Amino acid sequence: MKKVSVIAAAVAASLAAGSAFAVDFNGYMRAGIGISGETGSDQSFNKNGIGRLGNENDNYSEFGLAETLQTGEQTWRIESMIASGHDGANGWEDGDFVVAQFAAKATGVLGFDPGATLWAGKTYYQRKDIHISDWYFLNTSGTGGGIENISIGDTKLSVALIQDGEDKDANEAGYMADVRLAGINLWDDASLEVALVYNFGVEGNNGKIDGDDGLMATGILHQGLSNGFNQTVFQYGTAGYGVQMANFWGSGAYYDRSGNENDGSGFRIINWGVMNLGESWEMGHQLAYLSGSDLGADKIDSSQYSVVVRPMYKWNDTMRTIFEGGYNAGDVDNEDFGSAKFTIAQAWAMGDSFWARPEIRVYGSYLIDTENDDQFGAGEDTDFVVGIQAEAWW
Repeated sequence: MKKVSVIAAAVAASLAAGSAFAVDFNGYMRAGIGISGETGSDQSFNKNGIGRLGNENDNYSEFGLAETLQTGEQTWRIESMIASGHDGANGWEDGDFVVAQFAAKATGVLGFDPGATLWAGKTYYQRKDIHISDWYFLNTSGTGGGIENISIGDTKLSVALIQDGEDKDANEAGYMADVRLAGINLWDDASLEVALVYNFGVEGNNGKIDGDDGLMATGILHQGLSNGFNQTVFQYGTAGYGVQMANFWGSGAYYDRSGNENDGSGFRIINWGVMNLGESWEMGHQLAYLSGSDLGADKIDSSQYSVVVRPMYKWNDTMRTIFEGGYNAGDVDNEDFGSAKFTIAQAWAMGDSFWARPEIRVYGSYLIDTENDDQFGAGEDTDFVVGIQAEAWW
């Protein structure tokens, strides 16, 4: 028998031993077209700081296939996902295709805690994001392994080791040791989650890493409300994580090992949430303050703040009008910067919830570079974009 036939037979036999064969198809997509008054095409201008609605210029998609198998008290899940991004300028065009996830996850195989999950492979690892600004403030996804949801009283401990870059020519590689404790009960409908990520480099023969190891600490206070939820987040980072906390909207997945960030540190405070404001109104928001010192080779200081609000009026179960305003300003090495946006969109969605998708929206966005940095062409500090976009997850 050919090798491939043996493998096929083994797969068929193992699937037959499971309780069912039902592939889980999941994913995400956004695609659309925009016309700009200044640059011609649609724009994406500082969307993490001023909001993403009517402020995206790409097509992006994720297609996931997963299979869950049951054998006795054990549950095995095989997950895979292909992701693609391109500018959408043509009907048939090259784009970036990556295998974003392929991992095996097993629950019920660890005798000390049947509810814990053992995993290995490449996965989206417990990502934390704010949807209205497309910002992952904690994202250590990658290739690795670990154990999730170890019971410690009412709380859940997760530990993982995930690779973070490799330079074969320099004989060096980076890793993230990620430890999280979730479900720390505080008061009514309030809980705390803490995460510590230690990023370190390993040198091979004749390898030399100039960058110091760094620590990123995160605390997430989640408050459930009768009309929604609110989260307050505090994060602090050292060395290569310091610049991520302060200068750009980093998530923890990138680390500078050049040595330029060894003396740096940074922190940020975030508040965000979604709530109902009556029978027909719903609103999401983001408030953030970011600050850092001794960043980069020049040891600069920086600080900035961001305000984004997205109120939505629901005409009925399908049609809604969405507004989004955002402002982001601060200074880097005593040089001011600033940007602002206002968007109005008429949208139709599968349901009346803030999170209801699929959604098709027609929008107009007014973008402002408040410091006149020629963001939209020579001498241009404003732009107006009209467009149509679809967004969905399933």
